[in-house]
This record gives sequence, C-alpha cells and structure tokens, in this order.
Amino acid sequence: MNIWEVIEARRSVRAYQSRAIEPDKLEAVLRAANLAPSAGNLQAYEIHLIQDARTRQALAAAALGQSFLARAPVVLIFCAHAARSARYGRRGAELYCLQDATVAAAYAQLAATALGLATCWVGAFDDEAVVRAAELPAGQRPVAILPLGYAAEDPPPTPRRPLSELVHRH
Repeated sequence: MNIWEVIEARRSVRAYQSRAIEPDKLEAVLRAANLAPSAGNLQAYEIHLIQDARTRQALAAAALGQSFLARAPVVLIFCAHAARSARYGRRGAELYCLQDATVAAAYAQLAATALGLATCWVGAFDDEAVVRAAELPAGQRPVAILPLGYAAEDPPPTPRRPLSELVHRH
C-alpha cells in the first residue's frame, strides 16, 4: 500500500482474532514507532509491550471497562518520559514528551495498518490504574494504549469534518 492507501484504510477496530502476531510484523510496528520524529531527537517516550493475558485484562479495567483490550493479542502502551525532555525545561516536560509519544503511536498505527494488522487508539483510561496494571516505572505517564492484532470486524469509515470547517486560512 502507498501512504494514502494506508491512511484511508486505517480504522478503529475493537474486535480481534485470537491469532498471534508474527514476530517480524510486531518488530516492524515497533521499528516504525522508533522512526517517528521527536523534539530534539530525544525520543522522550517509552513503549511497553504487553502480551500477558492477566495484564491485558487489568488494562481493560483501567481503560474504563473497554474489554476489547483484553482480547487483542498485544497491547502497546505509549508513555511520555518527561525527564528525557529535561533540556527543554517545563515545555519539554509538559508538552514535547507528550507529542513524542503520540507521534510514535501514530506511526505504529499506520505501520500496523500497512502490515494488515488492526489497532484502536485508546485514550480513555485511569492513568494510575494503567501504571499499576502494567507496573510502569516512575516518571512515565501513559498517553495512549494501542491494542494490536488481526481484525475480527470490518468497521466502515467514520465521517470526517470537511476541510472548509477544519482548516482556517490566514
């Protein structure tokens, strides 16, 4: 697929097959995240790869009962790591590390789509419950959770705002 086909094919999938993800595909998704741009190339984020069924279940609970997280064979947690952006002071700690984590998650989503895998961006969760469920180290803030697997559904495209409403030309 070319980049436009990938962008247009990406969907938020909430039903996953039990089929395992091939190690080379999983590695490619992680490589894509690693290639994402970041402030000062500091990569002020961490990715936690969760495959353990109990942890995925705990993450589903931490994500306000979004049970589909537990049914994906892999869950990726993208965390902002403010200390890695320390050279940029408060703005680095409060913004750049969040941007870094979200751009990396977006690259992972697009790579997954290109590889025939499905994801769903999950941002509705209790931060502290995610930290406990995944035993995240101090100093890492969960920003996005991406379940990853083979789709067991084919959702239609969602409506988008027209560019005339979205883009403000100055």
